[in-house]
Parts: sequence; structure tokens; C-alpha cells
Amino acid sequence: MMVEVFKSKIHRVKVTEADLNYIGSITIDEDLLEASNILEGEKVQIVNINNGERIETYTIKGKRGSGEVCLNGPAARRVAVGDIIIIISYALLDFEEAKTFKPTIVFPDENTNKLS
Repeated sequence: MMVEVFKSKIHRVKVTEADLNYIGSITIDEDLLEASNILEGEKVQIVNINNGERIETYTIKGKRGSGEVCLNGPAARRVAVGDIIIIISYALLDFEEAKTFKPTIVFPDENTNKLS
């Protein structure tokens, strides 16, 4: 049996840009992607602390060290620049493996979106 479990989380980052005219997705600083074990193109859930919105999209690698967190396309309507969001990914694991799996969680600085 396979179960879907929490795999990775970027906890509380600030939206730096919202680009309605882009095709879609969320652009995230490459440092944050690597630290959180989230791949470019991976499906993620975005939870907006400011308004309670929850959306799903996929990731695009942003400029390393930029602190960039940009919601693109229709998702741009669900956030405002400056909103605080949580980015979460999940994985399908074998039931026994899931019992001992430990997710990766990063806590960047909310003001700069950079890791300490």
C-alpha cells in the first residue's frame, strides 16, 4: 500500500512578486528549493497565511540568493506582494517506509526569504 505523506516545507516566506501574465507556477529562489529538497517542476501546495487561500502549482527555479518568491499566472490573483505563504510538497511512499520518513523543513527569514 502507498500513502501520501508530507515531504518538504518552506515555512513562512514573503511573496516578492505576482505576475498574472506568466503561464503559471511559482518561482522560488534556488537556495530555498535546494534546502527544502523540492525539485524544479515539482507539484506544491501554497498556503497563504494572510487570506487562507490554498492552491496547487509547480515550481520554477528562481535566481540563487535572490529571495525571490513569485506566484505566476492565475495563482497571482490569490496573493498580494508581501503576503506570507507556506510552500508544501508531498510524496507517495510505501506504508512501512512512511512510518519512519522524516520531512525536510526550512525556516527562512520572513523579511528577506533567505536562510540563516
